[in-house]
Amino acid sequence: MHDLIYFLNSSPMLFIACTGFIALLIGSFLNVVILRLPLALKQDWRKECYEYLELLVPSSEQKMLAEKINLLLPRSHCPNCKHTLRCIDNIPVVSYCFLGGVCHFCKEPIPLRYPLIELLTSGLCIIVACRFGVTWQTLAGCILTCVLIVQSGIDQDHKLIPDEVTIPCLWLGIVLSMFNLFADSHSAILGATSGYLSLWTIYWLFFLATKKEGMGYGDFKLLAMLGAWLGWKMLPFIVIFSSALGSIVGLLLLLFTNNTRNSLIPFGPFLAIAGWIALMWGPDINYWYLNYMGISQ
Repeated sequence: MHDLIYFLNSSPMLFIACTGFIALLIGSFLNVVILRLPLALKQDWRKECYEYLELLVPSSEQKMLAEKINLLLPRSHCPNCKHTLRCIDNIPVVSYCFLGGVCHFCKEPIPLRYPLIELLTSGLCIIVACRFGVTWQTLAGCILTCVLIVQSGIDQDHKLIPDEVTIPCLWLGIVLSMFNLFADSHSAILGATSGYLSLWTIYWLFFLATKKEGMGYGDFKLLAMLGAWLGWKMLPFIVIFSSALGSIVGLLLLLFTNNTRNSLIPFGPFLAIAGWIALMWGPDINYWYLNYMGISQ
């Protein structure tokens, strides 16, 4: 292990290239998670509802509920013609370019989001590697980056941030705080609790004032997860930046699209963007802000 670390430290370009390549492969898997995890969860929820209510499953849903859906099954296939994809069709980015952005079998367009998520995962992980070098922080930072991409993608598609992703990652952040990777245990525990309670409080104040739900419980847990990873000191920046970014995007959507003031805009992606920026440069941003305001740390 020490020899490998020494070799990677002596060859930073090779380390960054390997990180980018591995992240590209992981990005392909993230596409699968974003697509299938919500489908699998909704299938399980429907089964549980029928069992809890002691109802017979309608014949129209029996085949759908009997189908095995997870991250491995069914095999990757075209959603239009249902053909199982060849191995050569699953090479990240390369296959998309080679196929000209269309399915090999039915020639239907392949959504551009697939190569974009692969490239985004690779690009962000390369930035993490450049920021932290050959350290455990790079490995942990890449894991958090991938989790944030998954949460953002699912929230964008389904207005849902699954606990199955958020809660394990929250506990991982608590465990990593024992090694002071990004925050100490005291700051991480306080960050997790205050992260959840802060948005929970805002939610109820907004609901009592307007009788409308301004955000979902998944957002509370996502901020708690970020607090567990980065500590409570990062929370003000994450909340302020994500709220400002969400307001700007919401205003642009009102001006240039058919969205109305009642249209639902997922808040998770904005929290994820702010959380990733805090991961990369949060301490520097806090230091600059406190010095700018003339406040000593």
